[in-house]
Amino acid sequence: MADTKHKKRGSALTLGFLLVVLIAVTAYLIISLPATEAEAAEGSVAALVQDQPDDVAKTTLIHAGDVAPDFTVEMLDGSKVTLSELQGKPTLLIFWATWCPPCRIELSKLQGHIIDRYGDRINVLPVSRGEKREVVEGYISKMGYTFAVGLDGDQQAYNKYASNYIPRCFVIDAKGNVVYSGVGYDDVVAKEVEEGIEKALR
Repeated sequence: MADTKHKKRGSALTLGFLLVVLIAVTAYLIISLPATEAEAAEGSVAALVQDQPDDVAKTTLIHAGDVAPDFTVEMLDGSKVTLSELQGKPTLLIFWATWCPPCRIELSKLQGHIIDRYGDRINVLPVSRGEKREVVEGYISKMGYTFAVGLDGDQQAYNKYASNYIPRCFVIDAKGNVVYSGVGYDDVVAKEVEEGIEKALR
């Protein structure tokens, strides 16, 4: 009988200890992990730029002052868009992917922050990098986005601008010259993109 009570007491102590450990681990994760997807994305962008600035620079092929390389992409609606044919007004070119948290955040703000604000004064060309049509189509439909989206499944367009990292933002003026080139997405990049658009509109 005493042995049985001892075993029960030992099991209770073990369970209690495991419960305390579980609570402690959960509390640590809550405190240390980003509270939102936005914070996670901003943290990854900051780490990328601060920890690997040389790598980011090496993978950036097009900078402000360069002529924007021309390309043609098929849009989700089946039409085709050639970048050089958009000349006449500024273009915001974004390379993104559905699996990329900063890209998803940027796209979620695209309608309200850029399209609605600037209207038909600029072109907006978000181009999905390296993904199949059905993946992009499913994501855009799920999110309820109505803006046009280009497909760059073989990365031929992207590879003219960079060799790694997304999202990539390029503001191109009415004559086809790049006035802003940025990588990642956070509040700083968002402000820089808007400043680039304003500059291109002058």
